[in-house]
Amino acid sequence: MLVRSSIFPYLYLMNKLPIHKQTQIISLLVEGNSIRATSRIVGVSKDTVCSLLVRVGKACQQFHNDTVHHLLSERIQCDEIWSFVGCKEKAKEQGASGQGDVWTWVGIDADSKLVVSWLVGDRDVEAATIFMQDIKDRLQNRVQLTTDGHRPYLQAVKEAFDYDVDYAMLVKMYGGSDGNTETERKYSPAECTGCKKTRVMGDPRPKFISTSYVERQNLTMRMHMRRFTRLTNAFSKKVENHCHAIALHFVYYNFCKVHQSLSVTPAMQAGLTKKVMSVEDIVKLTD
Repeated sequence: MLVRSSIFPYLYLMNKLPIHKQTQIISLLVEGNSIRATSRIVGVSKDTVCSLLVRVGKACQQFHNDTVHHLLSERIQCDEIWSFVGCKEKAKEQGASGQGDVWTWVGIDADSKLVVSWLVGDRDVEAATIFMQDIKDRLQNRVQLTTDGHRPYLQAVKEAFDYDVDYAMLVKMYGGSDGNTETERKYSPAECTGCKKTRVMGDPRPKFISTSYVERQNLTMRMHMRRFTRLTNAFSKKVENHCHAIALHFVYYNFCKVHQSLSVTPAMQAGLTKKVMSVEDIVKLTD
């Protein structure tokens, strides 16, 4: 998704804002604080927080594109996470202003936990194809790929990898628990009653057909980005800011956050860097 933003009115303000203030703002955002809460805590205007998010988000997207490539990954897991911008799709169909439903496609290295690629867009074949091609371009060798049963993946994987992949789908089957009311089913996840593993192309190893790590990343996104929190008014109001927040989150996750099971960051585990980046380092990317 192409992101355009007008930040020139705030450039002078950003240049005058001390680096420690900018670092404090970004630290609050990556830990799940909202724009307004961050504004109140730091003592700056909401516009200042938004403009810094735009600058840093753009820099993070560029940094990811320049750094995450030639990967020696062996297993990739992919999934999509739902959110909305401005209003939900049903409200949009009824005339409300807003982007409606927005999906974030995420691909993660199952061994290093590195987020290889992400894409913000619709949940259709076009978006799936762009997403898969970006993953393919960042890899250096043949991988085992696992996705859920979303059908656009079939065409997208074929076009991007041209059969040079060991690809399988993992389809989870859900059913409500006995006695659940409609309200209970709405606010709690359905019970998983089984999984079906389907080989699509190549020779995927059955024991590695899984989407557990990428589904866990969905939870991480909802915990670290306030705009992904369900049943609140913290949803994104502009799709550009939505994209910038996601770029910031993934660079922070890949390069700054030490993974509990690895004792290093995903980027260090993948061999992209030798040290942990700080939030201040992320802010300095804008230079």
